[in-house]
Amino acid sequence: MMGAGKTTIGKILAAQLGYGFVDTDAVIEQLTQKSINRIFAEEGETTFRQIETKVLSEVCAYTRLAISTGGGIVLRRENWSYLHYGLIVWLDVPVEQLYSRLAEDNTRPLLQDPDPIGKLRSLLDERRSLYAEADLHITPNPQDTPDAIAAQVLEAIPSVLKAGVISRKS
Repeated sequence: MMGAGKTTIGKILAAQLGYGFVDTDAVIEQLTQKSINRIFAEEGETTFRQIETKVLSEVCAYTRLAISTGGGIVLRRENWSYLHYGLIVWLDVPVEQLYSRLAEDNTRPLLQDPDPIGKLRSLLDERRSLYAEADLHITPNPQDTPDAIAAQVLEAIPSVLKAGVISRKS
């Protein structure tokens, strides 16, 4: 979900693993020379999702790369084939905490709603079963720092991978 900390945690994980890092939203903005908000406003969510799928299809081919995606990427079944090139992590953060992180952020097109908390709940309800298909389900405590959450992810990785698949940077 938006505001869960995907980019922050992804950057930490990439550094700790000696991987590169890509945020698909940042790539989309570079590629289109438009903000995500502007793409939604001018071209609509459907066009945004098409661009998002194209970007994911290209970046997923790289190895040793941590990728942060938009929270809605799970909505298109096609994207799952790309996501499964790697390990999928769901950062399951409560709606209230998401809202507190996003309350002052006016760059989120899906939150331009009279009831942003209700919208977040609705989005999470719509996506929960899809997020549950992730390889790892991490539920951070509200007081956890980004480094602590990244450590939880790293600790959980061996439970879903064969030994020796991921090597940490020395």
